[in-house]
Amino acid sequence: MIYLTHKPFEQEDLLLEVVEKKENHIVLYNDDVNTFDWVIDSLVDICRHDHIQAEQCSYIVHHAGKCSVKNGFFEELRPMCDALQERGLSATIE
Repeated sequence: MIYLTHKPFEQEDLLLEVVEKKENHIVLYNDDVNTFDWVIDSLVDICRHDHIQAEQCSYIVHHAGKCSVKNGFFEELRPMCDALQERGLSATIE
């Protein structure tokens, strides 16, 4: 005979933990207010981009209307997104 050593609901709990830890990303949106330099400096200071990466993201935002600028877990991204918004940038976590 085979005996199960765990309860069936424990597997469900484990699956729920994995789903809750999915990765998100900060999306930066274009606006008519902020300059390229301000956006670049903000991405370097807040999202820890190097200058070239920040410059490329700012051009993508300008031409495409939005750009994913940082990936990670929600808890890590929330303070960065808030800081970008405090600088007057349009950013959300998706």
